[in-house]
Amino acid sequence: MLACEAWCQLGVIPAQAVQEIKDRAGFDLGRIAEIEAETRHDVIAFLTAVGERVGPAARYIHYGLTSSDVVDTALSVQMVRAVDILLKGLADLKAVLREQAIRHRATVMVGRTHGIHAEPVVLGLKFALWLSETERNLARLRVVRERVAVGKLSGAVGTYANLDPRVEEYVCRALGLQPAPVSTQILQRDRHAELLTTLAVIAGCLEKYATEVRLLQKTETREVEEPFRPGQKGSSAMPHKRNPVSSERIAGLARVVRGHALTALENISLWHERDISHSSAERIIIPDSTTLVDFMLTQVTDILRDLHIYPANMVRNLQATQGLIFSQRVLLVLVQKGLTREDAYRVVQDAAMQTWSGAGHLRDVLAKDERLMAVIDERELAACFDPNGFLQHVGTIYDRLGLSE
Repeated sequence: MLACEAWCQLGVIPAQAVQEIKDRAGFDLGRIAEIEAETRHDVIAFLTAVGERVGPAARYIHYGLTSSDVVDTALSVQMVRAVDILLKGLADLKAVLREQAIRHRATVMVGRTHGIHAEPVVLGLKFALWLSETERNLARLRVVRERVAVGKLSGAVGTYANLDPRVEEYVCRALGLQPAPVSTQILQRDRHAELLTTLAVIAGCLEKYATEVRLLQKTETREVEEPFRPGQKGSSAMPHKRNPVSSERIAGLARVVRGHALTALENISLWHERDISHSSAERIIIPDSTTLVDFMLTQVTDILRDLHIYPANMVRNLQATQGLIFSQRVLLVLVQKGLTREDAYRVVQDAAMQTWSGAGHLRDVLAKDERLMAVIDERELAACFDPNGFLQHVGTIYDRLGLSE
């Protein structure tokens, strides 16, 4: 309809014909299906069904256009609207992460590398890290929104041979799009691939958060737990189960979104001015990916907003390795006292291996080592085992992120 209006302004289509099209245009899905069964062309079937209702003025519908002028431009409108929904979802997640980061700034827990206890950290930093990622994802999605907010009405091979570029400008302006500076019969699929790969990055981040919840929810850890609602059941066989099913669902769906991104990348390369090998795949991967990421955002936001958190278990786990997590602090004190790093490392590692073998708390084992006690006193040794000493610069991180209370 917009193209007909533009042609009318240019004096090509009579105003009366445009009004007749507006008044009479409509379609029946059953009739379209009947026509397509014969023509085996979806756009022709649509145009024929509409034309049957409009009458003689239908000769001006689709004037100078090719199918991709309509389909690609309409797809761009759909993608922009989908991105706007996803931007809202990311903003909601950002608000939850900010709130949780501030709330748990002083919730001390053990940090882990390779799955092994490392040094103390605060739970709030996990949320702060995810908040920073979410801000980057918002920035990525805003950029890709501009990239896909383009239309094209440039004809069969993009030369405007049977179109006036002003028709394209009129239609795109009305739809909130920019005309593609250059096109073939289609909009180039690097734009669509950028959207799908951006969605894959977002899905990967959401999977990352869900995976952390799953790991921290393990029975032997149980520092956090995804919400378990009244009346919810975890297992058909074991009544005691409280499984991280929502987080696992996120992990599974992220795999689907990543797979769709690969298909979008393969759609970039088409024959000459175009083929339609991208089209069938896009009818699946674009609506699927946008819908899945929207669902995933809602799920993860709900999980993190209502996350069950168990500080007492965090304290228990901090103490589980009997002081081993403080080994670096002892190492650095010994270096400050004049030992070479190699000698200091040897002293602390020897004691640590004894603690791993059941000899007792690392502090007690170290207190018996004459090499160590010859250079530091008991007060200095005790200070090495204060968890708060590891967190003195957390405030700097919060300041950088604008999270200071």
